[in-house]
Amino acid sequence: MKRRLPWGAMARMTGRRALAAVPVLLAVTLAVFAVAAASPFDPVKAYAGTAGLTASQENLDQLRANLGADQPFLTHWWEWLTAAVTGDLGDSAVMCRPVAEVITERLGWSVLLAVSAFLIAIVLGTLLGVLAGRRRGGLLDRAVSSAAYTLEAAPAFWLGLLAIWFFALKLGVLPAGGLTDTASDTVTADQVARHLVLPALVLGISQLPWFFLYVRQGVGDALDEDPVRGARARGLSRRTVLTGHALRSGMLPMLTLVGSRVPELITGALLVETVFSWPGIAAATVQAATSVDFPLLAALTVLATAAVLLGNLLSDLLYGLADPRVGFDG
Repeated sequence: MKRRLPWGAMARMTGRRALAAVPVLLAVTLAVFAVAAASPFDPVKAYAGTAGLTASQENLDQLRANLGADQPFLTHWWEWLTAAVTGDLGDSAVMCRPVAEVITERLGWSVLLAVSAFLIAIVLGTLLGVLAGRRRGGLLDRAVSSAAYTLEAAPAFWLGLLAIWFFALKLGVLPAGGLTDTASDTVTADQVARHLVLPALVLGISQLPWFFLYVRQGVGDALDEDPVRGARARGLSRRTVLTGHALRSGMLPMLTLVGSRVPELITGALLVETVFSWPGIAAATVQAATSVDFPLLAALTVLATAAVLLGNLLSDLLYGLADPRVGFDG
């Protein structure tokens, strides 16, 4: 008899999480405006650029009033929040464009990079974790585990620079950065795919150790459980025992890892996009932070926070589907 999916319970959990996310997002945006107001960076000088070096104080004060930088951060936050509720995210002072337009233009490329990297980390981490977990202490297990612990300590930007040196400069087989070739003025799928390989691999490999270690531990522990030993005693093949018993129970802990890795994925993507000049939201985030661009910085922070909350919700939903004992109403 097929198990019916508990759509109602899943919907209730999603609704509860959505309601709980509202005060979290409000607190995050308020914190962004408070931290930005206390920042030593002057948004007026950042906006004026080199012209601000020779501008009179009167002109700078007028520019400060035009940008709203002379207002208390609480006033600035409330004005931004009330406008954002209606769909108006304001204008980016540093990019001189609407914030919604900046995010729409760049978000797709960041999502493409993050999803590609996540798939690489999950697929390779799961495969290597299963191979290592089925024979813990073996040569493959020791070699891959040592590499995983080394990668855990390696910063993503260092891996990116190393990949550029080896694959782009030394071998010349892959482009060093950007979205398209230097001489091209059009974006084609072939160029995007070639330029995506290095940043996606670097970001995926930087996340791979955690998936590998979780799967390795889960599969190894599952193989030592009594039900799995009983399946072996009944004469079932090693492959059947691994895929039908050990792998299913051993993969459960990894599902909780999906949501917890989202913050690290966002941080890693920020560094990787910068190293490879990938036209995602990383460059916009850096510019918004250094220029104290309140509207853009707040919108990007809300976006990152929402991604973390969605990741946690996804991991809980997947865990509840994989293990009926957990449920969705707890």
